[in-house]
Amino acid sequence: MKILVTGASGFIGGYVVENLLGRGHDVLALDRLRGPRRLHKAEGSSAAVWHYLGDVRDATAVTEAVALSDGVIHLAGVLGTAETIDNPLPAIESNILGSLNIFQACRQHRKRCAYITVGNWFMHSAYAITKTTAENLAWMFNQEHSTEIAVVRALNAYGPRQKAAPVRKIVPNFVLPALRGEAITIYGDGESIMDMVWVGDVAEVLVRALLEEHGRFRFEPEPYAVNPVKFEAGTGRRTTVNAVAQMVIEAVGTGTVQHLPMRRGEPQHSVVLGDPETLRPLYDGAVPALRTLEDGLRDTVGWYRKHTELWT
Repeated sequence: MKILVTGASGFIGGYVVENLLGRGHDVLALDRLRGPRRLHKAEGSSAAVWHYLGDVRDATAVTEAVALSDGVIHLAGVLGTAETIDNPLPAIESNILGSLNIFQACRQHRKRCAYITVGNWFMHSAYAITKTTAENLAWMFNQEHSTEIAVVRALNAYGPRQKAAPVRKIVPNFVLPALRGEAITIYGDGESIMDMVWVGDVAEVLVRALLEEHGRFRFEPEPYAVNPVKFEAGTGRRTTVNAVAQMVIEAVGTGTVQHLPMRRGEPQHSVVLGDPETLRPLYDGAVPALRTLEDGLRDTVGWYRKHTELWT
């Protein structure tokens, strides 16, 4: 199969591409920088990555790319909580209108799709609002147009290769200062609850959500239920921001913490958790054993330590 991946050059996108190649699937990456060409082949496999010139905001480019694929994993979007508050337009254009282009093309060409959305759907930031709006559009398309769009709510993904900027993600912004001997910055008192999930596990859920047959596209138990069936790529483990910082300090071997006021769009003492029970249909009825935070952080810190030249 040839799978279209939007946002393939992003953090999660890179792991999704690797997962698909490992399964022997070709990847068509919708890319704003390059025209169609073979990028590379997977080791020991004929599977390859192709780049297709285009942008999710361009309905024509999206329609052509979807027509060339056997299915879509839609990751492209504008990220950032505090970063999107002053200028929400890019998030609206990419996260809502771009997703609408994807869903319309999947309807037109009768292609399946897995769409990634957020775990902090209740927060009042342009990022959460626009991603959740697109999630609701996906449910509308499934209900009214019989599309097959699987919704995956990804929690706080972390792992090697995650960038510290321009969007501030918790793990690189804890690990890199600790490695440099600088204080780790925590916004607020650090008692907000996060669900930290290994990026490889998120990629696996997304790929399974697209490829597996399990009747996931219909509303349950009634057509217009408030909370339709979705897949939550999270461990369900309640971990405070302070606890994550301490785990990073232990993995690095040194470090201190400083607290600053909460950033806009991030409420104090928020609780953002996934429900791994929702993943049963993807794993033959079982709850998957997702990677532990301690194990994942150890490998992540080791990777940043070996690649410090990328962050100096």
